[in-house]
Amino acid sequence: MPKLATDRWTRKHLLGMEDLTADEILAVLDTANEFFPYCTGRQPAPRLLEGRTILNLFCEDSTRTRTSFTFAGERLGARVYQFHAATSSLKKKETLADTVRNVDAMGLDAIVIRHQQPGAPQRVADCVECSVLNAGDDAHEHPTQALGDMLAIRRKTGKFEGLTLALVGDVRHSRVARSNLFGWSKFANRVIFVGPEVFTENLELDVEVADDFDAVLPECDVIMMLRVQFERHEHLAFDVDDYIRDYQLTPARLAKARPGTLVLHPGPINRGIELVNDVADGPQSLILYQATCGVAVRMAALSLCIAALDAERDAR
Repeated sequence: MPKLATDRWTRKHLLGMEDLTADEILAVLDTANEFFPYCTGRQPAPRLLEGRTILNLFCEDSTRTRTSFTFAGERLGARVYQFHAATSSLKKKETLADTVRNVDAMGLDAIVIRHQQPGAPQRVADCVECSVLNAGDDAHEHPTQALGDMLAIRRKTGKFEGLTLALVGDVRHSRVARSNLFGWSKFANRVIFVGPEVFTENLELDVEVADDFDAVLPECDVIMMLRVQFERHEHLAFDVDDYIRDYQLTPARLAKARPGTLVLHPGPINRGIELVNDVADGPQSLILYQATCGVAVRMAALSLCIAALDAERDAR
């Protein structure tokens, strides 16, 4: 039976990495490690969430995160329902607050929300009784992605401190970069945001920044390539050919990094832009392993948050 780290995790919501303590992060990762044997569904998981109801409230497109949360909840025995914003009352100008209050009143244990407005998960948490888990809010945070990345790296390296991680590319628009920065920085690690000035200026974050990818590579233990978010570039001076020349991860570039350097990408990948196929599908790539670890992390996050919700309900 997986052991839940409920002695170290007492939050009913998971809204971001920035305000978590190092011990709370480890509580989720340790619990996720307990769930790892069950995350692919090949071995039946204990049905710890039997009879629970989870709503996936996604107001932006998603493949990996929505599917991962669905598998995580269902493998633990929960009923997981899919909310489709395009066919909901939000299209009739109902407020997000009214939508979630009404659905919560029907009987929910958790809402998993992805939204195009930063801070939307917090606003939802403020007006419902159930647990709320942030599945990505604009360029703000994506905590379970970062936790899945951290689990993948810890399981593959056996290390959690003393690493140098380069997060490369469109860091300006990346909620994954922000959440990974907040997570890894709570331990003794070096995080570097790498990219052209158009992606690294005015970040308003306490982070080391570099524009020379080749100079950073020899110091890297982990390289996380980030999707170039073309849909957000309407007012940016950005040349794709220059970006490919200076920042695309190729076998030749990867060879400049430390031996065994791990390659990650949260997806979706723009193949031929952020990295080439030989790297994306190569032996140092953890890209598919990230997806596997993401299910384990979401199993842990749902279980821990709902356990905290139960404690709150019992205390009333």
